[in-house]
Parts: sequence; C-alpha cells; structure tokens
Amino acid sequence: MKIKEWLRPGIKVKRFILPGILGIISISYGAAIFLSSLHYWSITQYVLSSFMLFAGVVLLIFSVRYTTKSIVSILPKNGTFQMKLDNDEVTKLMYEKRILVKGPKIVVIGGGTGLSNLLRGIKRYSSNLTAIVTVADDGGGSGVLRQEMGILPPGDIRNCILALANTEPLMHDLLQYRFNEGSLKGQNFGNLFLAALSGISNNFEEAVRKMSSVLAIVGRVLPVSGSAMRINAELVDGKIIEGESNIGEHPRENKSRIKRVFMKDDDVQALPEVLTAIKEADVIVFAPGSVYTSIVPVLIVPEVSETIMKSSAIRIYACNIMTQPNETEGYSVSDHIYAIEDHSFKNIIQFCLVNAASVPNEIKDKYMIYNSEPVIIDKERIPDSVNVIEGDYVSFSNELVRHDTEKLTMSIIELVVDKKLVSDKKRAIDYYYVKERMKG
Repeated sequence: MKIKEWLRPGIKVKRFILPGILGIISISYGAAIFLSSLHYWSITQYVLSSFMLFAGVVLLIFSVRYTTKSIVSILPKNGTFQMKLDNDEVTKLMYEKRILVKGPKIVVIGGGTGLSNLLRGIKRYSSNLTAIVTVADDGGGSGVLRQEMGILPPGDIRNCILALANTEPLMHDLLQYRFNEGSLKGQNFGNLFLAALSGISNNFEEAVRKMSSVLAIVGRVLPVSGSAMRINAELVDGKIIEGESNIGEHPRENKSRIKRVFMKDDDVQALPEVLTAIKEADVIVFAPGSVYTSIVPVLIVPEVSETIMKSSAIRIYACNIMTQPNETEGYSVSDHIYAIEDHSFKNIIQFCLVNAASVPNEIKDKYMIYNSEPVIIDKERIPDSVNVIEGDYVSFSNELVRHDTEKLTMSIIELVVDKKLVSDKKRAIDYYYVKERMKG
C-alpha cells in the first residue's frame, strides 16, 4: 500500500470508530452465547460469554472516549465554534489537528514584525511552536509602560500572541487599536490589556500565559528573560550608544558602524522555560528583522547561545531582504551572519535562507531615500559551514518589501522534514502529509 493511502485524513479518524464497532459485535456475540448457556449449561460458554461482554464494553468505552476527544480537540477553547462543516471537512480538521500536535518542535527567535509575520505562517504546520522574544525595547508606548509600570516591554510579545491567535477580526482590531488623543495618546490597547493582566498576576510571564490562554493561541510566547534588559552598543570608533531605541538613531551623530551590542546589567537571566524549549527543539529559526535590536539581544542573555549550540536542533537564519537604515547599512549576507556569530558562537547558523529575486527599480529608488538597499549575496565571504539556500522569498505590499511568509515557511518546514524528521519514520510518515498539503 502506498504511503499516500495511509495518509488519507479519514483513516486516522475512523481508527477510533472501528474499536466501537468491534465492541458492539463482541457484546452482541457474548450476549448470544450467555443466553444460549441458560438452556444448555456449559462452563466454557459461560467463560467465553463473560470475556466477550467484558472485551466489548472496554472497546466501546475506548471508542467513545477517544472519538469524543478527537472531535473536541478541533474546537476553539473559548467555545465559539460556529463553522458549518460537512463530515469530510470535520474529518480533515481532526486529522490535521493531530498532525499539528505531533509536529516538529520549532523555536523562533527575534522581535518586531519579522518575527510575528513568520509565526503566522509556521503555526499552520505545527502547534509545537515557541516564540522567544527580546525584552530590550525601551521606546514608544512599550517604553512608557516599561518606565512607568516597571513591566517588561509588551509590544513585540503582544504582536506574537496575536500572530498565533485565531481571533475574530473585531478582537484583532481592538487589541491593535492605538489611542490618538488624550493622556493615552500613542498607547496600544493590547499593551494596556497585557499590563492590566500583569497587575493581577504574580509576574509578567504569568500575564503572558493568561493572555495566550484567553486568545487560545497555537504554541506559546516566552519573553527571553523575566527581567527587563537595557542594552548598549559600542561603535567601531569606540563611542557608546545607550538604549535600544537610540541604537538605530546613532548615525545622526556618528556614522561609524556598530561593533558590538552588550547588556548594561549583569543580573539578566534566561527563563528556565526558554532554555528547556531550546534543548527540546527540532529546529531553531532566527527570524528576519533587526539583527542588533531583535536577534542579538536574545543571544547575549547568559546561557541562551550556549544552550543553542548544545541543542541537536537544526539552526536556520532567515536573512533580511533589505538592509536596515542606521543599523545594517551596506551589509551583505555574510555581514549579517558574522554579526550574529560575533555575539554568540561560530557555526551557530547551519542554513541561511536568502532572497535571490529582484526588487523593482522604482521600489529600490524609494528605499534608497532612507539608505536602504537589497542585501547582496556574497557567497565568497559566507562561512563554509553555512548552507545558503536561495529562493524567491520577496513580496510587495503598498510598495513595501516584505518576506513572502508562505514561501519562507515552506522552506523551513521542508528543511525540518528532510534534515530532521527523516530519521524518525513515524514522524516522517505523519509529515509526509504536511509536505503534500504545502504543495496544495
């Protein structure tokens, strides 16, 4: 029998119904034997009927329990399941839900829109998903809440939770609403909601878990540390830039490149859950985004980089498509890789996904106004230990250059299946279905 036939959605759903059918048959047969033994007494028939009745009841209970559990597992936790589905659609949903639960353990590291956009794509292929988010943001509304309420910056965490949630459009818009006037001007409602949850929780991590539970997210979101980070940057000429929000503004006063980013405080420690997630991961992805203010602040937290290097997970970096003004101006692919290695370990990146598709000249000209240009693929300078995977990963929306989330996700999942799950036959068979779904 071909693998595809094993992977038909109906088969794994019906496997719980089959024991129920066998249970009914067993009970019926046992009852018939028992009734006949009343007229013609036989110890053999009595024992056989008792066994058949007992086995039938066990099989029937097993069937009802796990069939019900399978159906309930596809319902949202808030109980607002309103879709009208036919039997085939329900069967497919139940099968896919079980596949996602058994999916690869994926850890995504970073911050900003690059991280949240990637999470929207990956959640379709695995629910064993952990986002590890930087807590170094000290600007904007998050910075105000951090300073006035003493909580971790909620902005990036809020965006990741929303990316992993299956919320109604109204709820999504509400949590993303930003006040335009009054004393709350500039504040985001989702940030205030998370701040309020923090006020009725023992700590910020508990507040994040509560918000995640309310929105019934796929996977989980973890701040890299329970302590707010303050980061500084040292430039090549020796000047020190203090504060995350000032790092991206330094060229106004000093055009020197960033040499290194470091923590101002020594007491920042990674959450135990973060280290456990990394240890158990099948794949660790460094999300596209700000290298020095999203990825590096996670890697410089004690034990994080060391735990990543000790992990058996494959390590993937999704390189930026465009250089970032004031942070990575003039950077090539190799510059991005070396910047990450310099703040962690050599060979921390095994696979690098880079965009090889062209950007239209009219869009490049608009980006050049802000000293941003496409990242050059300089293979001759890229470390031999890094496997470069080129592809068409770019999309354009409102004349903005973004990663095509679906294409980027597909490349990541294919790497997981081909490089990690291939050695585990059971998981490989399950994820054969995922690859087929990706093609469709």
